Amino acid sequence: MADRYLSFTTTAPGRFLTRRLGLPQPAPLSRWSPGHPALDGPLLHLTAGKTDLDLAPVLARTGLVPGDRAPAAVVLDATGVRDVEGLGEVHAALHPVVRSVAASGRVVVLGSPLDPGDHHQSAAQQALEGFVRSLGKEIGRGRTVNLVRLTDAPAAESTLRFLLSPRSAYVSGQVVQVASGDVTAPGDWDRPLAGRTALVTGAARGIGEAVAETLARDGAHVVVLDIPAAEDDARRVAGRLGGTALALDITAADAGERIAAALPDGLDVLIHNAGITRDRRLVNMPAERWSSVMEVNLASVLRTTDALLSGGTLRPGGRIVATASIAGLAGNAGQTNYGASKAGIAGLVRSLAPRALSVHGVTVNAVAPGFIETKMTAAVPLFIREAGRRMNSLAQGGLPVDVAETTAWLAHPASGAVNGQVVRVCGQSLLGA
Repeated sequence: MADRYLSFTTTAPGRFLTRRLGLPQPAPLSRWSPGHPALDGPLLHLTAGKTDLDLAPVLARTGLVPGDRAPAAVVLDATGVRDVEGLGEVHAALHPVVRSVAASGRVVVLGSPLDPGDHHQSAAQQALEGFVRSLGKEIGRGRTVNLVRLTDAPAAESTLRFLLSPRSAYVSGQVVQVASGDVTAPGDWDRPLAGRTALVTGAARGIGEAVAETLARDGAHVVVLDIPAAEDDARRVAGRLGGTALALDITAADAGERIAAALPDGLDVLIHNAGITRDRRLVNMPAERWSSVMEVNLASVLRTTDALLSGGTLRPGGRIVATASIAGLAGNAGQTNYGASKAGIAGLVRSLAPRALSVHGVTVNAVAPGFIETKMTAAVPLFIREAGRRMNSLAQGGLPVDVAETTAWLAHPASGAVNGQVVRVCGQSLLGA
């Protein structure tokens, strides 16, 4: 369903009226397309504190270069900030330039992991998180602000390319931890998944279909999995993408074994997207509504992941990306079942990620969508739908492609240093942190 309010605010009367009444003024977001693969404008690289990070080679490969126009992106290296005085340098660096960042521009602050042996450094670096989230809520004009904690610039290249591009249009106020170590750079950054096989559950429609499309764009052979009742739609999607359809009830006890049998040559990317809602307040929720949501959204993910890891179907260098939700991170009235299942996904990711990487060479991450414009949200009552759209820093709903682009970044072969992360795709929702 079209966002008519957003369309209205782009007109002269709309801008005048919303400004006079103090109403939200969302800016149309600039998203990736073949004709618009990069941000339109130069990159401004700033530093706060003493740093040893060699960012220049990585930033040069983002496609953004220094220039005289208003910056499309600002990268502030604050990895060397270790005390309150260093935080003053953060203010001094960004205060003069933040207003000049172009519409739909990016501000990325780079920080260091907290040092448990230095409470001054930990306080200063944790302060960057509050700074970034606060700046994201005030910067406006479709601009985003994110924090990346890192020690190794090359290991963070895929993350910086993502956050400094139109692909991250609906990701703001996030903190991403990037480990150090070697990563596998693709031969072709435009088709990084070439030669890889990706399976997407619940891929016959909605967000799952968008994820399948984006992974196929990036070169993957996509297996489109959905329930038998949606087999025709799954075949349609798979046919359009040059992929394979797999009709399967993901809640079946042997779903993992059946997936493995359908993929005798193995799997590189596993996307857990299938999910359902059965909303009721707890006092009115029968056991079936609770158990069906838990079975689809959480239990099936646990069983399938265990089966594909233990059976060796997921090859070394593989990626698992599960779909959580801001309802699981911040809670939502009428969704105790859904919120519990999606919080469970976050727990699965944080527990399994280190073990899966050390034992199987596979990373495990999650995306947590906020209000995304789908057929499901189009059926939400008008005033609730409008609240969902406006209650974020970008004052609008996201699109399925926003979740898909974030998923593709986490599935990227050069994202091996990103592990155990739960990244919200919510326009920096005002619900929760």
